[in-house]
Amino acid sequence: MAPAAGDEDIDLLIQDVVEASRRPPKARSTNIKPTVANLTSATYDRGLLPDALNELIDVLTIPTFLDQGSLNAIARNLYPATRVSRDVVIRVVACLGHGRLKASLNIQAALLRWLILIYHTLDSPSVLSQAYHVLFSLLDTAALRPQLSHLLALITRRKHVKPFRIQALLNLSRRTGNDPCLVGLLRVFKDYYPEIIVGEAVRGKASAFKHPDPLWRARLDEIQAAHAQSTRDLDSGPLHGFKVRRPVNRAQISKLVPLVRTSHANEVGQFTDSVTLEEVENASSLALNIDKLELPNQLVAVLADPLLQKLLTLRPSDEAYQRVANWLDAILQDVVAGNADGDTLWDIMDVVKDFVAQTKMLPPVLLNFFVRFFELWDGTGRTESLFDILPFAPFRDFQELYQHIFQPFETAVLTHRTHFHGALLTLYTNLLHHWTALLQADDTPPDHASQTVGALVRHVNHLALTLIQASPTVESSSAILDFYEAFVRLVTDENLRNFVRIELPPGSLIYTLFFSSCLANKSRLCYILACYKRGFEAAMATRTRSDGTFRIDALSYDRAYVNLYNGFLMDICNCLWRARAFSDAETNAHGCMVPRPTIDALTSYVSTVDRSFTLASLFGLSHGPTICYQSIQRVRELEDGELEKGATIRARHAGPVTQASLVRLATSGGLNLSWQDYRINVLTSLSDKGLPGIGELLKCTMTVLKKTMEGKGDGGQRLSQ
Repeated sequence: MAPAAGDEDIDLLIQDVVEASRRPPKARSTNIKPTVANLTSATYDRGLLPDALNELIDVLTIPTFLDQGSLNAIARNLYPATRVSRDVVIRVVACLGHGRLKASLNIQAALLRWLILIYHTLDSPSVLSQAYHVLFSLLDTAALRPQLSHLLALITRRKHVKPFRIQALLNLSRRTGNDPCLVGLLRVFKDYYPEIIVGEAVRGKASAFKHPDPLWRARLDEIQAAHAQSTRDLDSGPLHGFKVRRPVNRAQISKLVPLVRTSHANEVGQFTDSVTLEEVENASSLALNIDKLELPNQLVAVLADPLLQKLLTLRPSDEAYQRVANWLDAILQDVVAGNADGDTLWDIMDVVKDFVAQTKMLPPVLLNFFVRFFELWDGTGRTESLFDILPFAPFRDFQELYQHIFQPFETAVLTHRTHFHGALLTLYTNLLHHWTALLQADDTPPDHASQTVGALVRHVNHLALTLIQASPTVESSSAILDFYEAFVRLVTDENLRNFVRIELPPGSLIYTLFFSSCLANKSRLCYILACYKRGFEAAMATRTRSDGTFRIDALSYDRAYVNLYNGFLMDICNCLWRARAFSDAETNAHGCMVPRPTIDALTSYVSTVDRSFTLASLFGLSHGPTICYQSIQRVRELEDGELEKGATIRARHAGPVTQASLVRLATSGGLNLSWQDYRINVLTSLSDKGLPGIGELLKCTMTVLKKTMEGKGDGGQRLSQ
């Protein structure tokens, strides 16, 4: 990819600086300081691509004729736009130390500080681990000691903590009067071997190893994010999560959760019987040592550490999660007793939210914590985290979950926020998605699968009715259909459909959604009902098993239940296809559940508006408020297509289309189109535009239409018991 104009300017400035660095100041034709100022300003704005960074690293690590002020300015503004390569780190480490060909100690300190700043962007952090002995040997250089101690604290693992290093560090600390940097590094060593390093050695004032420059780090993150977005660099994404999380600058919320620290590990001679998490560097290391990995001191670190999360997923431990639950209980009790503020509790909830989002599970022992939490919670505070946590509830009896978890949660939330019905519906939709994933992962779903899912759907039926009445908007209808589409994916799954019974939405909800003002929602509803049709047919074709295994079969649905569903199909077909809207004359038809006096009043009103209209035909493809535009537009497209072929069309259809108007159109020199072909063209056009639901429902309901559109004879007008 060709460099952007800004990158070309940086390259030109770097070439000027490199050229000037090779000449003594008196041999230069111009002053280099303005060029360096322009370069540092440009790198702050855009960052450095790998080639540009390599050239500047050469300028800093190899003795040149540039003055110390210019070199320091360049070192302070080395903002890499991408991840930093292993080669760059090796060259920086190689320039450390004493000697005529080494960089000055000031520049070495600046480069060590830079390594700390960009540690999280290293392409291969293990390179610093491999150079540990080189870095450790330079601790006796006072000018480099603060930066070296900080960098060593970042990269130290148990394998680095050797007896000779402990002794060397203790001796150096005594000689330097307990230098705070060395005491801080000793404390890191003590985390790994507390029984070796005695307390007196680390009681002095120690360096906290705070981040050198949070503002610099923030600017670096902005530069790398902008570069990743502009180049779509997928390698700039999140870390793989196969290393212990060691943030350079811990945010306030993260301080509430301890980092992974493993103090005790069994060792026999030079061989280890156990391995600590801190020693794992990649997926291969985790796989090779999975059986020997020791759990850390504080298991609550699992809430924020991705590697520990993976370990407890692969090696489940109820005791571990019980310790986490006890820790959460302690936080809750502190808040109740007034020993901690409410923000602390909600900060912890944010951490738990991230944990369940990463692990895709809410362990039962943590679920018990929420039982106690909802007994005390009044519904106030930052509830967003709870809406993200609860959808990961385990797959267990919904009535039990509702009694202890969801009902108290609903009551508390709706007490202060009566408009949260939509958010609750989204919560249950996400819960159903999670349960579907769990069921698909099981070889054989549990016996209570149908009962549990059915109880959830029946509860959402009532919630959806409340929502559609309180907020009859397109957004509300769309949220309701999201849930039923999630349920459709469950009951049409090739393996799960035999274990989960179809639960129909309430009739009033179906008709409210069908007569909504949104064509997309109407199509989605029709597609859902069409999928139910296939689910019913699969059940009717299933024989009862004699081995006692629970299966959804023909006996799972009584005749009245099937007739109820057939009535929904009949009413929708009457509206869309047969021009018999609201008719209840046919078997099983519900007349869209509209009272007969209301139908009589509407019929009389329509006749007073226009005698050519009838109420029964006003909801078809030609006259329906949500479909009429698409219908006449399809006729226009057919007419334009004939004109492009060279045909002569003397008259265009004015709309709306009827069977009689098509006959008149053909006789007056217009498009020759039959009534059946017109309606099939409309359905095909809707499907091509991403609205296949109406056509799918009509095809699966009417045999003649299915034969015409697909040339297949399967399917019938309604289901039989």
